[in-house]
Order: sequence, then C-alpha cells, then structure tokens
Amino acid sequence: MASILNRAMLHGGDYNPDQWLSSPDILARDIELMKQAHVNCVSLAIFAWSALEPEEGVYTFDWLQNVIDRLYENGIYTVLATPSGARPAWMAQKYPEVLRVDETLHRNHYGDRHNHCYTSPIYREKVWEMDSRLSKAFGNHPGVILWHISNEYSGACYCPLCQEEFRRFLKKKYKTLDALNAAYWTGFWSHTYTDWSQIEAPVPRGEMLLHGLSVDWHRFVTQRTVDFFNWEKAAVRAGGSELPVTTNLMSFYYDLDYTKFADSLDLVSWDSYPSWRTDPRGDVAVAIHTAMAHDYMRSLKRQPFLLMENTPNQVNWKQINRLKAPGQNLLAAMQAVAHGSNSVQYFQWRQSRGGNEKFHGAVVDHYGEPDTRVFREVAEVGKTLEQLAPLCKTCPQPQVALILDRENEWAIDEACSPRKPMRYEETLESHYQAFWRLGIGVDVVSADADLTPYRLVIAPMLYMYREGVAEKLRAFVEAGGTLVGTYWSGLVDENDLCYLGPTPAGGMHEVFGVRYQEIDPLRDTDENAMTWNDKTYALHDLCELVEPLADRWVEEGEDGPTACFAANEKTAEILACYEKDFYAGYPALTVHNFGKGKAYYLASRAEDAFYVDFYTKLAGELSLSRALDADLPEGVTATLREGEGCKVVCVQNFNTEPVSISLRTPVRPFGEPDGEAVTTLSLPGYGFAFVTP
Repeated sequence: MASILNRAMLHGGDYNPDQWLSSPDILARDIELMKQAHVNCVSLAIFAWSALEPEEGVYTFDWLQNVIDRLYENGIYTVLATPSGARPAWMAQKYPEVLRVDETLHRNHYGDRHNHCYTSPIYREKVWEMDSRLSKAFGNHPGVILWHISNEYSGACYCPLCQEEFRRFLKKKYKTLDALNAAYWTGFWSHTYTDWSQIEAPVPRGEMLLHGLSVDWHRFVTQRTVDFFNWEKAAVRAGGSELPVTTNLMSFYYDLDYTKFADSLDLVSWDSYPSWRTDPRGDVAVAIHTAMAHDYMRSLKRQPFLLMENTPNQVNWKQINRLKAPGQNLLAAMQAVAHGSNSVQYFQWRQSRGGNEKFHGAVVDHYGEPDTRVFREVAEVGKTLEQLAPLCKTCPQPQVALILDRENEWAIDEACSPRKPMRYEETLESHYQAFWRLGIGVDVVSADADLTPYRLVIAPMLYMYREGVAEKLRAFVEAGGTLVGTYWSGLVDENDLCYLGPTPAGGMHEVFGVRYQEIDPLRDTDENAMTWNDKTYALHDLCELVEPLADRWVEEGEDGPTACFAANEKTAEILACYEKDFYAGYPALTVHNFGKGKAYYLASRAEDAFYVDFYTKLAGELSLSRALDADLPEGVTATLREGEGCKVVCVQNFNTEPVSISLRTPVRPFGEPDGEAVTTLSLPGYGFAFVTP
C-alpha cells in the first residue's frame, strides 16, 4: 500500500506524551480526542531525550513503543523525531563542551534549547547513538512514516572547535592566505593575515568590518548546520531505516540559507506563525507575507511540502498574542494547502501544564475536553483535509520566479551601504504582492536556481553576482525570457569586492541597456516620483542614477538643467523618469530588447500600486496564466495546484466581510465533475472555495 504521505493530507501536530507518562488516563483520552478531531498523524519525541535516556547509556524506549503501537492501532501515524534539539542535564554536566560558546566568547550554562555545539565530537557521538538506536527500534514500524530530524535548527557556536572548523572551511575555499587576503581586501586598515590561526569569527569585540569575512561566517554557519543535519540523517540510515527525512524550517529565518538544505531533505517542512489580527498593516498584508513564505518553502524542491507547525489559536512568545478569529484557522490551513502543503499540523496537541509554552495555543487546552471553539475548528480542518486527498499529487507550477538570495541579503546588510535599513525582503514582497493580488503563482528561488522553467524572472536588489549568476541571467534573456532588475544590482562579487568597470557587472549592463552611476538614499520622510502610463507613482528608499548606453548631454531649461539621452537601437527605452531633485529627467524605468527577450530596469523602489499596474500589463503581454479568470477584489487571491491531469483552484477571502467574484470563465466545485458550472463565486468573510476550471 502506498505511503500515507502520497495518498492523504496529514492532520495532527506535535504530541508530547513524555510529559504525561504519570497520567495514563490522559494518554488514553488523547487517542479518543484525536479521532474526534480527524487527526491521522502526530510528531513524537521532538524534545524527549530525558525520557528516552534519563541516565547516560540507560535507554527507556518502552513508553515510546507503547504510544506508537496504540496510535497505529487507531489509524494514527507517527512522524518520529530525533531529540537533538535539547540535550538532557546530565550530558551538559558531564560534558560541558557540548554547550555553545556565544559571540562574547563565553561558554553557555545548561538551559534553553539549541544550546549545543554542532562541532563537538562528544555531542555528535551522543546524537549518533540516540538516533541510530531510535532508527533500529522504530524505523521499520508500519506506523512510522517519516523522520523529523531535530527541531528548528538555529544559532551558532563560537567555541575553539568551531573556530578551527571555520579556518578549515576557509582553507578549503581559498587554498592560500594570499588568495584570502585578496578576496577580503585586507590591506585596508592593515588587516592582512599572515597565519591562518589569526583568523577568528566576527564578534563584537573583534573583527566585524571585513565584509567578506562576515559573509563567509554566515556561509559557514549554514554549512555546519547542514553538516550536522546530514550527520543525524546518516545515523538514522545506520540504524536501518530508509524512511524519508525532513526538518522543520522557519520561513524567512535570516541566519541560515535554506537552499543549502534542499539536496539533503527528502521533504521540505516548515513552521508558520503569522501575526494574524496583530500586524498594523492588516490581515491582507499578513496573508501576502505568509503566502510568500509558503512559496519560498515549496520552491526549495519545487514539490509539495508539509506545514509542520502552526497554532490553532494563538502563540505566547510575541509582544501581543492575539487569537485567531472564528474561521481564520481554517482559512490559514487552506492557504497552506493552496500553496502546496500536503499537511496541516499544530504545535501542540495538548497544552503543557508548565514550562515556557504552557500558554501557547493547543488543540486540547488545560480544560481537556472537546467542547471548545478551538477543538471544533480543528476538527473542521481535519474533515476538510479528508476531502482534499486528491490534491496530494498536485503542486503549483508557476511561470514566474522571484529571486530571494540569502547570501545576497547577508552581503547587503554587512556592507556599509547607502542607508539602513536597505529593506531587501520588504522590497521583494512589494513585487510579490502584485502577483498575489492578480492570482498568478510565483516561485521564490535563489540566484543559483535553474531559470529555464520560467517566462518571467524578477531579481530585485541583486547586489551580489556570484560566479555564474550574470551568465545565467544573460542567457535567460537572450533565449527569450523577460527579466526585471532593479537598483543596487550587480555591484560586488561573492566576496563583497566591488566589480571594476561598468555595472551591473558580467555584461548585464548590456542586457539592461543601462549603466549604474550613483545612488541617492532617501530618508523615510522623503519621496520622489515618476509617471508611467499616464499615472504618477511615489518612489521611496533609494533612487539610482543610471545612464543608458548612448550619447548623453545636459540642456538648460526654464526649470534648470535636464539630462537628455540619444535614442538608438543599442540603448534602453526610457519608460519613466524622476520628477524631483537634481536628477529630474534621469531614467527611473527602462526596457531593453536583448537577444530574443527583454530586460526591464527599475531604478527606485516604487509604491505597491505601481507593481500591480506594471505586472498586470506584463502578465498580459507574456500571457501569464491566472489561477482564476477574474478581477479579484481587494483581499482575495486564487492559487492553482495541478498535476496528473488535475487542476484545482483555491480561492481565498482574507476579509472579514463577504465578497462576490464575477468570473469570465465558469468553474465547478472541486470533487463535483457533474456539478453546476457557475460564473459567480460568493465567499463569506474568511471564506474559501476549491473549484476546477
């Protein structure tokens, strides 16, 4: 029989029976309640090391065996975790080297979670022993379907072992000190290294201003984390289990480049905790941000992912922890499914009595009975997911790619750039929101991604052109693709060394038909403007002065000097110009034909309305497919999943009020092939509908 991973939507969450071993009545009751909530899968043992090995070398797996058996007998599957996210006290006491050293270079005391060194041979030995034993004991159990490796990997260690690994990392990359010194431009401020031992991780009371060093440290932390994940994966395989593996990622978590995990993961999973009813921008903005996160996670492997954690009502670790309104939990669950998730899982199943998360939302609260609003809404999610099982083998297949490159972001932030903050991710979201409002799917990819599946690629603020990036972008346009680039692009190489000669570098100035000159940072209270297609748009943050690759001169007019450019076949066409400041008349938006394709260049950050208008026009010219053939009301979006001859559209209303949508092409309710085709969709507040075009 095919794995449940391929034939059903998973519904359940983190289950921590190790906290309730002294209450067998509660454990028995949990299974009854899970069945009422339409739960078919739970995650076990995520932080259970103390219960699995209470003393060094003393393993107590019987309770876990009993729980897995009883769950399976009742039709509930297990995602089995390795417990490396939090080590037991006896280990830290006996082997203090397993604890991290922080950036002040002090060894942490025992406490918290993720307080362990990924390099420590002792910690690796203990993790290997635990993981391989779990694999041998449960890796072939029919009720276990997936390995949940550790939990929310995060953080860095600055201990001597990690410092030495960092030097090995750099030696492997640069081979010689001369090459490293050249890459870091260490002659500035006389920072030249003469021995590898002189290199230390960037810390507040040490070297923080060698930008190449800082970016390499970020890369190293990712490499160490992925290496530790692979160590755990190898331990599971050594125990005899060949089940797929995942680890729960954390959206746009800054300190790790998640694209480096993609090859090691069999399935991508992540934990989603949006600020519903809290963000001052409103829930539509939250929905857009969350949708972009779902798309980022899905794009890591371009296949369905798992929503491993979300809350059924509220969290307890933000400044304000508001409840989800009635219907909002179901809508958020369907949003995840719409963007490619094959699961809706919660943290956690039963609310803890004590500890840091005792007031974090859970399916079963301290009251412990099913007659609560939250339990009823979770059960409704479960029932809905059962009807959506056919979607498991489908996935969004966008024609648009938005480049979010973590290494690029690190470099932008490490550099002493024109302004702080540069708002890299916020800028990407400004582009993304236009497609969300249009109901056009987007993959969110790194600069290293294969661009051949896409018609349109958007690369905002791609400051760092690593080796091969410019060539890839150039080839994409030359072959017929459409590229949208922006200010602050193609200025430095992978070591944050500025390119000499015209930029954007790598010949991309020829692709865009413009050359970077200088850039003017605006204060938050400042703005410029441009007019495009007879409409004026505000410009913010940064205004780049670019020069078309053509003759340029300045003419004196009544309002002062104005820059003029000669038009010819080799130069970019100027679509809009700055309207204020000394650079009024300079190009703010250009387009250039290159090869069989086109390259647009936006020299400033525009208000969101511009991106909606601009990409609406571009979508029409490129015949980009909309999920729903309709003009979507504010706060409404539509997402398409397709595969194996199946196309399903999820329409979602993130407004509190009902909406009515007029369709240009009729649709039928999903699962009803003989159902009546309709040309109007009516959705209640926080409503959704699955339809087939």
